Amino acid sequence: EEARLPATLRSIVAYLQQASECSAEILVVDDGSTDRTPDVAQKQADALEDERLSLTVLSNPGNRGKGYSVRHGVEKARCDWILFTDADLSAPIEECEKLMAAVSDGSCDIAFGSRAVDRSLIGVHQSAFRESMGRMFNQVVRLVTGLPYKDTQCGFKLFANKPARMIFEQQRLDRFGFDVEILFLARKLGFQAVEVPVRWSHSEGAKVSMFAGANAFVDIARVRWNDWTGKYR
Repeated sequence: EEARLPATLRSIVAYLQQASECSAEILVVDDGSTDRTPDVAQKQADALEDERLSLTVLSNPGNRGKGYSVRHGVEKARCDWILFTDADLSAPIEECEKLMAAVSDGSCDIAFGSRAVDRSLIGVHQSAFRESMGRMFNQVVRLVTGLPYKDTQCGFKLFANKPARMIFEQQRLDRFGFDVEILFLARKLGFQAVEVPVRWSHSEGAKVSMFAGANAFVDIARVRWNDWTGKYR
């Protein structure tokens, strides 16, 4: 992500400087990149001159997957609220205001972005094939796990710190099925989550292969198996 990351980080820093009066931290998790992703991220960190903000680059031990990467970031996060988002900002960072508004009354511990609640908010669609596979995936998720949500896979999720730590401590999946797993664990642990429609646009050059997408279907079964075999406390 060396090409897209600098603009993404500039957008996030500018948004935080304008919108927040409290301190915030940005954690970039590098998942064994073979390009200059960690270098360009560190360059942004070195150039940041705002005492309220910090930018830290975390490196995984090789390529471990998105689930591992998000868990790594959560483990290091110190602030009261933890938002994770993709490097391409498919959901603009400003949309986090909708998630914060959803949890502001204290009734929810988790708010996560959804492309399916209001599809009119999608600026650039995926291919018809990918969208149909997404709908099929959601149907399987509902059938196998009992989760009621319309879109578990949007990479834009907000957690209160303590629930996040309890959930991610039990997370077992390292790749793309982890989104289903963390929402399943949240429900199992009794935390309240709300699905929030957000603006979203498909970005060309996405790094998700069709094989990875197919493996996510297998991960749904792994979640149910882990639950049946007592791997989730």
